[in-house]
Amino acid sequence: MFSQLLDLLFPPRCILCHRLLEKGERVFCSGCQSSLPILPEAEREQHLQGIEVCSSLFRYEGDIRSSLLRYKFHGLAFYGRHYAKLLVQHLSPDETACDVVTWVPLSRARLRKRGYDQAMLIARELAKEKGIPCEKLLIKMRNAAPQSGRKSREERRSNIHGAYRLKRRADVNGKKILLIDDIVTTGATLTECASVLSRSGAASVKAVTVARTDLLSE
Repeated sequence: MFSQLLDLLFPPRCILCHRLLEKGERVFCSGCQSSLPILPEAEREQHLQGIEVCSSLFRYEGDIRSSLLRYKFHGLAFYGRHYAKLLVQHLSPDETACDVVTWVPLSRARLRKRGYDQAMLIARELAKEKGIPCEKLLIKMRNAAPQSGRKSREERRSNIHGAYRLKRRADVNGKKILLIDDIVTTGATLTECASVLSRSGAASVKAVTVARTDLLSE
């Protein structure tokens, strides 16, 4: 009864195109379900400094971009579990193989403002689906200016340098780490986080994101 009332007050919408779902549709409308714009395998993987491979499921454009913006800035935290399920369904076991899953954390200030950490929600759900431990390994020490305002790789790298450290008492020695974020642009944030993990003794770092832009080719 309560769920029916919620559906009346807040009709469920497709998490990609945001159209109202019809009877029998769940999470996606029939159009999005039948034609998910998943990147071809040949375009999915990128190699960043200090990262074995970075795999992304979608290109950051169109309905995917709009969906991720709603997820991050409009309180739609439940999107996280659906993104995680998509990653598990469509990425190969090799792309997600690791000893422990972690994520690119928000600063305390940004977490208070947003109310949830979007990368953490995806990481925890992905780890649960895969049966892999998920741990908070990194701390963001300072609230750097948003990376979205910096387009070049060098600007982003300079902006984020020194912003992360290993969480106190976290043990990454000899472990294969899977690092989760929602979007990768130039890769500066992922590279900085991977550097902290590697300097702390991690055997290797892979990364997975829901989407990527095309700025890495610049």
